[in-house]
Amino acid sequence: MIIDIEHVTWRREGLTLLNDVSWQVSSGEHWALLGLNGSGKTTLLNMVNGYFWPSEGSVSVLDHRFGEVDLRELRKTIGWVSTSLQEKLYASDRTQNIVISGKHATIGLYDLILDEDLDAARSLMEMLGCAHLWDREFRTCSQGEKQKLLIARALMAKPRILILDEPCNGLDLFSRERLLASIKDLAESKDAPTLIYVTHHTEEILPVFTHALLIRGGEVVRRGRTEDVLTTDGLSDFFEAPVAVEKHGDRIYVRVAE
Repeated sequence: MIIDIEHVTWRREGLTLLNDVSWQVSSGEHWALLGLNGSGKTTLLNMVNGYFWPSEGSVSVLDHRFGEVDLRELRKTIGWVSTSLQEKLYASDRTQNIVISGKHATIGLYDLILDEDLDAARSLMEMLGCAHLWDREFRTCSQGEKQKLLIARALMAKPRILILDEPCNGLDLFSRERLLASIKDLAESKDAPTLIYVTHHTEEILPVFTHALLIRGGEVVRRGRTEDVLTTDGLSDFFEAPVAVEKHGDRIYVRVAE
């Protein structure tokens, strides 16, 4: 079991931000986590990373039960990519150094760069379609290019779980599709980590995401195989409004029903 969350509730300052959440992720599955702003997605991810401790219930990640594991060591096996990380990195750093810094989980690179680190960074950048950015300053890269570099950075530590937290946020249509193509290639690669893709746009949920979890108001509304969850009835119930689900190719689009 990759993630095993059982009946977790989390309260803070008199508010219940997660309520009786249960979620199990098995080996070989990739999950999409769908929810509107303020639904509890980030709170749930912080719980998975051990930054928040449940008020009730139990959490196990990679078969390690919270309370019986050093969370600092566990976090080294979890990569988390978000646009907010871009602001913390040094804009003048070279792209390959941004990637290599993921091995040490540092902002900036202070350790001796080994030839094997350079080889690993180049290989990851090639896999994600951004090898042409080698030796560029980070600030000269586009938003989509920066997201690819951050994914490569997270992969330098060889995580067993990779959380992609709204990676397409702020991207134009073409940059989004290029990034999604790279994510598809990553998911289909040998020894890929378990992917957790966080979004509030169903059209970003690729077929490689075998399962989906819908969260609203800190509660799980529906979870299961993606084709069973992202249906007209299921999403109308989730959005609490009538919507129509349309499938174009292998992607699912939602519009407000007339």
